Amino acid sequence: MKKPANEINPDDAALFRATVGEVQPLPEQNRIEPHIPPRHPPHHTVAAEAIPDTLSDHITRDAPDEFLANGLSRMTLRKMRRGAWPIQDRLDLHGLTSDAARTLLQEFLHEATQHGLRCVLVIHGKGMNSPGGEAVLRRLARHWLLQRGEVLAYCDAPQQEGGSGAALVLLKSLFQ
Repeated sequence: MKKPANEINPDDAALFRATVGEVQPLPEQNRIEPHIPPRHPPHHTVAAEAIPDTLSDHITRDAPDEFLANGLSRMTLRKMRRGAWPIQDRLDLHGLTSDAARTLLQEFLHEATQHGLRCVLVIHGKGMNSPGGEAVLRRLARHWLLQRGEVLAYCDAPQQEGGSGAALVLLKSLFQ
């Protein structure tokens, strides 16, 4: 009869304790936990009419999984993936129509730039709940990001932040 996978053999446990010996907890670290910003939509401080809708929905080919503006080093994307810029705000587009998502994304990017944010997360989803499993918002959101002048780079988000269902976006700084 086979034992359940989570049951530990007493002989194995005794052997482990004998091998490891006495252990002492590590001293408490003098570290500051990183501040994780609240998950919220943009603050809507700017009227939607003030931001012209200049984004096109016409896609001739799929937007790339990652983008880097001309003149930037490939190291920028590597640094983004490694968390060199902490995520300062996020936008969730799940369940929105393409028109609503486009408007909200433009407002979000405008506001983020105005507040001097450098790295934001745009959650568009993987399309698993879409009819036919097609990631419509994923394709459109990345296509729209390519059209925005304040977007310096984007790539898939880290797994814990949504992976390929979200884009980590690096923005130009107005305060340089």
